[in-house]
Amino acid sequence: MALIETNSMAVPARAGSASGLVTEIKGFWKRFFATAFNPYRPELHYMRGPGPAWRAKHGMDTPLRLKPRDL
Repeated sequence: MALIETNSMAVPARAGSASGLVTEIKGFWKRFFATAFNPYRPELHYMRGPGPAWRAKHGMDTPLRLKPRDL
């Protein structure tokens, strides 16, 4: 999942010049590609609970198992 943030930009003093517009367009696409294709995906690395090292430290040999709910 990619998160793209938008920011409002102030109008530059030379808004009518073509080179200023081209520079802004280049800047937009550069920021867009840097954000959209960022290889860092924190959602792939979040912890799902205590691991084997924690269990060994606290004396738990087997992982926790949930008991079935009575319906």
